Amino acid sequence: MTIEVRNLRKSYGSQLVLDDINFSIGDGEIVAFLGNNGAGKSTTMKIINGYLSKDSGDVRVCGIDVDKDSKKVHGLIGYLPEHNPIYPEQYVKEYLTFVAGVYGLTGADAKNRVDEMIEKTCLTREYKKRIGQLSKGYRQRVGLAAALIPDPKVLILDEPTTGLDPNQIIEVRNLIKEVGKEKSVMLSTHIMQEVSAICDRVIIINNGKIVADDSETHITNISEDNSTYLIEAEFMGNVDINDLTKKIINSEIKLIAKNTVVISSDHDCRSEVFRYAVQTENALLTLKKHEKSMEDVFLENTKKK
Repeated sequence: MTIEVRNLRKSYGSQLVLDDINFSIGDGEIVAFLGNNGAGKSTTMKIINGYLSKDSGDVRVCGIDVDKDSKKVHGLIGYLPEHNPIYPEQYVKEYLTFVAGVYGLTGADAKNRVDEMIEKTCLTREYKKRIGQLSKGYRQRVGLAAALIPDPKVLILDEPTTGLDPNQIIEVRNLIKEVGKEKSVMLSTHIMQEVSAICDRVIIINNGKIVADDSETHITNISEDNSTYLIEAEFMGNVDINDLTKKIINSEIKLIAKNTVVISSDHDCRSEVFRYAVQTENALLTLKKHEKSMEDVFLENTKKK
């Protein structure tokens, strides 16, 4: 595993922020780390990076204990924090060259790596400007370029598309997907479309506890109690809801239009709805099973408890 977190706990004074959390991230996985503000996302990321101490637990990156060899871990991780700590008075290329030097790159090696990251993060037209002259979106790109300078094994991104316009968001998403082919990526975001667009897996933290950890596909296909199906059916003619209720057992049926119903059932009842349509000669126009959105999943798992 590239990242391993075991029994991690962290408090700020009397406030318990991380309550014995456990998860791991494998090679080449792009994992969304989701939660409400204050849930513990940034704290977890900072501990993995070695920028913040933990109270107890075990955190390893590529098998290396973060506490015992934080310097080596720093060389394995590219980190873009939520509040990007860049120097506004520096020029873009000057700043990235400085970052390359921090990671021990000098001369032609530093120049080649900086030029490569400028091109990769679409900063070619901006690299001669001072960072303070850039839009927030371009400052994010500079931060992402800096995170990629050391060619890390792991990329940790805290709100990576904050402040980007729609075109820039697509470009950065594509870049993250490309990077994710050869690196492990852990990212936090409040944009649920981002999760569906680029992530293989979803981890949700609520009140300092991991409350969900599954593939994006599976997590949007199960209900909160793993047992409820939502079926929508539109008929050609009016629906006798009382008659339909008798045909479909263990179901709650709501009429949302004179010819459209939504059925909440403990089983997938689409075949029964179809038979009802045939028996009553009331043709079906649509029959579909609702799948939850990532917003639904997020809300289910981050209710105050």
